[in-house]
Amino acid sequence: MLSMIGLVGGLVLLIILTLRGMNLFISAPLCAVVVALCSGIPLFTGEVNFVAAYMDGFASFVAAWFFMFLLGSMFGKFMEDTGAADSVAQWIINKLGRKQAVLAVVLACAILTYGGVSVFVVAFSVYPMALSLFKDANLPRRFIPAALAFGSVTFTMTSAGSPEIQNWIPIKYLGTSPYAAWEVSLVVAVLMASFGYWWLRKIINRAIANGEKFEAREGDPVLLDRKLPRPILSLIPLLVVLGLSFSFHDTLAQNALIVALLGGVISIAIINFKHFHRPQTAISEATTGALVAIGNTAAVVGFGSIAKITPAFDTAVTAMTNLPGNELVGAAVAVSVIAGLTGSASGGQAIALPEVGPHYLQAGVNPDQLHRIVSISSGALDSLPHNGYVVTTIRAICNETHSAAYWAVAAVTVVVPLMGLAVAIGLFML
Repeated sequence: MLSMIGLVGGLVLLIILTLRGMNLFISAPLCAVVVALCSGIPLFTGEVNFVAAYMDGFASFVAAWFFMFLLGSMFGKFMEDTGAADSVAQWIINKLGRKQAVLAVVLACAILTYGGVSVFVVAFSVYPMALSLFKDANLPRRFIPAALAFGSVTFTMTSAGSPEIQNWIPIKYLGTSPYAAWEVSLVVAVLMASFGYWWLRKIINRAIANGEKFEAREGDPVLLDRKLPRPILSLIPLLVVLGLSFSFHDTLAQNALIVALLGGVISIAIINFKHFHRPQTAISEATTGALVAIGNTAAVVGFGSIAKITPAFDTAVTAMTNLPGNELVGAAVAVSVIAGLTGSASGGQAIALPEVGPHYLQAGVNPDQLHRIVSISSGALDSLPHNGYVVTTIRAICNETHSAAYWAVAAVTVVVPLMGLAVAIGLFML
């Protein structure tokens, strides 16, 4: 009981401190200490102790993602410094009109995500263009994280055919394919995309009606009086990233992103070399931004590492994976809750599927249906305030606060996927 109180209390405390803007390098390990002490995990001694477990989670994330964060940050900064982001933004505004700035950001993220680019990297890559679009359209900048997240971690990340890991993990346990239950997935994706975009626009329009507008900040890229690169040339680096990621995804898996982003960085440097303004400064800011972003995310991952070794977590997993009633509903609840506890969609799947998969397959559940439900449900409660992607996008990339930006993010990345999950379950039960 004390372990469960510590687990839930530590998670709630982490969410509250995150929303209040406390530094994650302090709040995440502090909340992890609360969880560890309530579960009887020693801080320094013993085969399993707090320091070793926390740092294993922290270091493993940095080891797995450092080059992606670094190259993704450099790609975004190079797009910004050469004026490529401003060029693309102006071209979109001229073609679609200022009212379509949000749509342009969402579509850019959706195309890159469905093309196999990691959702973390998509945020780095699209943010400079999003900032320019929101500035030109005079939209409140605190909604940029919601636009980035909506295009990345909702209707694209968990849909049939998506190369993102959240659509591929179930294959190992269920023997399915990335296109499992594509008919229902297509209906749900269209519904999530249309309703989510309508809701996001409604939230932004309400803020505009209340007098909000774009506010420039110190440190924002300054639109210099200079000749910008041609829009078509500015789009080529994005296409290079997309093409290389798609081409090498099957052979190199996650490492394909390193090849793709390196190709994107090199293509910018070659194509728009004469348009660089302050390349050394751009590189310096990119490396600093990457370290802050990966550090914030790794701090939260460390909390999840402590949570997973507590007795309460084992009890919660056992309870969630053995829920009575409809099997698809049970699987959805199990994956959603575990993803929420760990702050990770992929983590929720990887923990729940070894238990849920064999159990429900033996009960005669259609594996394709189970695959799609597990995939969609993992992308809902994972987006609570302590989620690594949410923290990175809001704080490290967009330089916003959770109190200003998170509630719009929650609307389109928690509520909308939950709605899509309910529709998917209903369609499968027909």
